[in-house]
Amino acid sequence: MPSVALSNPSLSTAFLSRNLSSRRNQNAKKELCFGAISRDRRIPRCAVDTPHGGNVQTFPRIRVRDPYKRLGISPYASEEEIWGARNFLLEQYAGHERSEESIEAAFEKLLMASFEQRKKTKINLKSRLKQKVEESPPWFKNLLSFVELPPMEVIFRRFSLFALIGVWSIMSSADGGPAFQVAISLLACIYFLKEKTNSLARASILGFGALAVGWICGSIFVPMMPTFLFHPTWTLELLTSLVAYFFLFVTCTFLK
Repeated sequence: MPSVALSNPSLSTAFLSRNLSSRRNQNAKKELCFGAISRDRRIPRCAVDTPHGGNVQTFPRIRVRDPYKRLGISPYASEEEIWGARNFLLEQYAGHERSEESIEAAFEKLLMASFEQRKKTKINLKSRLKQKVEESPPWFKNLLSFVELPPMEVIFRRFSLFALIGVWSIMSSADGGPAFQVAISLLACIYFLKEKTNSLARASILGFGALAVGWICGSIFVPMMPTFLFHPTWTLELLTSLVAYFFLFVTCTFLK
């Protein structure tokens, strides 16, 4: 076939033109897929693998299994340090999809491990507290049987009421003693106790008992406190009444 092509000039020209065009097409396809091989060996081998932007860095620890080592942090790192390492690496290797996926995978793994650890800690605290209560002496168990934890809304409302009575006592301390405010706080305590116990006698006993204990504790411990903690115009009677308000609040809120 080559000899025939050479003997016939027109046939030789057609044959050579087709051969050259086919070779050009093959070279173009190779350059599209493999790039200019003789120019730079660092260019990716296939145009599909070329990252956006052309010169985006690749994360060097993309295949490291340990998530701490992959993010470059200590195994004792806090959540703030984990977040900081993740944001720094994502910003540094932005644009390279596989690097970003590797960084995010390590970050999510550490975040889930931290969540599981906190969850286990809470469960352990509850179980330990329950175990301590079960191992406590009988008298302590009997004491706990008289205590309850109401909803936070109830606690907040009753605390606000007794705090308002305390502020009222302080504001009107110049006019006289807080006898009227003490009487109102005692009636409020008895009212709340009667709602829970459905017994006026029991509520009255608990209310007067809380007032007596609070007044005695205030009379004993208030004089022991440094005087610079209180306003000069505040009398011992006023400070003792504030302690009594606290005891009345605790009694009507947390006792059954």
